Amino acid sequence: MIFIIQSPMIKPISKAAVLFIGIIFTCGSLSAQPLKGHSRKLIAGHYLFVAVPGVRDYLGYGGHGLLVFDMDHNHRFVKRIETRGFHPDGKPSNVKGIAVSVPLNSIYISTIESLERIDLTTDKIIWEKKVDGGCDRMSISPDGKTMYLPSFENSTWNVVDCKTGDVIKKIGGFKRSHNTLYGLSGGHVYLDDLASRWLMVADTKSNTVTGKIGPFGNFIRPFTVNGNETRVYVTIDSLFGFEAGDLKTGKKLARINVEGWDTGPVRRHGDPSHGIGLTPDEKELWLCDGYNMRLHVFSAAPPYQQLTTIPLQDMPGWITFSRDGRYAYPSSGEVIDVKTRKVLLTLKDEFFNSVGSEKMVEVDFRNGRAVSAGDQFGIGRLTSQ
Repeated sequence: MIFIIQSPMIKPISKAAVLFIGIIFTCGSLSAQPLKGHSRKLIAGHYLFVAVPGVRDYLGYGGHGLLVFDMDHNHRFVKRIETRGFHPDGKPSNVKGIAVSVPLNSIYISTIESLERIDLTTDKIIWEKKVDGGCDRMSISPDGKTMYLPSFENSTWNVVDCKTGDVIKKIGGFKRSHNTLYGLSGGHVYLDDLASRWLMVADTKSNTVTGKIGPFGNFIRPFTVNGNETRVYVTIDSLFGFEAGDLKTGKKLARINVEGWDTGPVRRHGDPSHGIGLTPDEKELWLCDGYNMRLHVFSAAPPYQQLTTIPLQDMPGWITFSRDGRYAYPSSGEVIDVKTRKVLLTLKDEFFNSVGSEKMVEVDFRNGRAVSAGDQFGIGRLTSQ
């Protein structure tokens, strides 16, 4: 505890000074503390970028902006990057997606109304573009040049030039375009229509829909794929569990229910299981449970044995992983050790408030620039040699 004694003979201490004193007394050193605002440049290391508001437009999960956490040093808060993305009334719009182009050294945030590009070295917004039909959860090609950007639960996907933000092509024929996932090969993009039991597949050379997987048991919600793009794992409306599909044959393979837990109404998304991810080594599937506020862990090999469950502080609606597979990141804000299943900490902003978001991604730096990036989906990362 710190006591500040004021005297009529002493000039009042500013809030900034109080904070400075508090840091020294509580930590003994400034070197271990986050630098706020734009004062710290990321030179080298592994960082978690968290876009907020990333749980609807609720500002109580980290406010508004792009929060950066140091993965190499206990996920301590580093800085808040100022972002745009506002509703017409001037209030922050909820973030719908986050993605990275390593060659362009840029991170992209989509909100309901717009898409913005931010330079990862300077933190400056390069451009923000309003998009006809709005925006949802996008995905960027492995070469960093092209983005598939769905309209906001509308009828089209926009193929976008990542450098300029210009729309190259519109792909129509959908009812409620939503989640988007580029495969690691870069040859296919997987498109989730919220009003369809089929997962659609687009060919990236022609930018046309060339295939579909399913039909699944209900409309598709969050999903993930393995590195070789042979398997897809989907959550669907009303199912407390997940289904598996074959990306080569187009057939549904399995339906797996969570065992040993009751389910009921959830606060968001309307589904008991909204959010699924593969560990990068593709040994496990982690599934969100919104009713019980837990993660359920399954073997990723048939018959998909249910292994364990992990309690969370809030309802999860999304799950992703660090590139090395060491950490799991549910949208409820925990950092979980994948091997031990232990919750190591919860993400905190510069005001020590809990941070939660369904839109976060790892970015790795060297010499002040991005050299690699993870993904927001928790996709498998094993590929054939």
